[in-house]
Amino acid sequence: MIELILKVALSYLEGSIVGSLLLGKLRGGVDIRKMASGNAGATNALRTQGKAFAFGVLFIDIFKGWVATRVIAPLTLFGGGGDAAGAGGALAWAAALCGIACMLGHVYPVFYGFRGGKGVATLVGVVLGLGPALLVPVLATWLVTAMLFGYVGLASMVATLALPVAVVVGHVEPEMPMLVLGVCATALIIYTHRSNIARMRAGTESRARRLWLFGKQRL
Repeated sequence: MIELILKVALSYLEGSIVGSLLLGKLRGGVDIRKMASGNAGATNALRTQGKAFAFGVLFIDIFKGWVATRVIAPLTLFGGGGDAAGAGGALAWAAALCGIACMLGHVYPVFYGFRGGKGVATLVGVVLGLGPALLVPVLATWLVTAMLFGYVGLASMVATLALPVAVVVGHVEPEMPMLVLGVCATALIIYTHRSNIARMRAGTESRARRLWLFGKQRL
């Protein structure tokens, strides 16, 4: 149990290394939380700092999700192999919890005043580490939703919801840890997009015109 707590704590700290804020500091103190939407994610980085900067942000935020599930979760901190019969289940739960902790670190980074991003890119890295095949329905759902409605935030929420659905429908094993991860990630992503929801309801949310299939007709 102590080992699991340490892994979760380490994943949270690693998640607290927010790509845009790290690169912004290296660029001379740029803080994109003070620009445009005020979010520390890749979308706002693209709007305010350009493609190269946004790509770096995306890489860091995805990579740390992968590290939490593929590097930190399997660590043996105190030596010994434990019970081989239950090792698989324990590892699955550790990976799921480390993934959630990493996302929480990204959203509430201890190194940056607990003001981070929305967790979508980090979730992609977490899923990549746990089961790359699950990225197919998640990314496909994101693309279809973005093309139909033009809202990146809505696409992110619906795509995250596709994760627990895919786990249940596809009987992905180990099902329970993956389902817990999916449900928790969905709740967190919806919560971090509450301002987007408010803007969509008010009709002031901007659309991704290049993705939106019906954008030309509605301009």
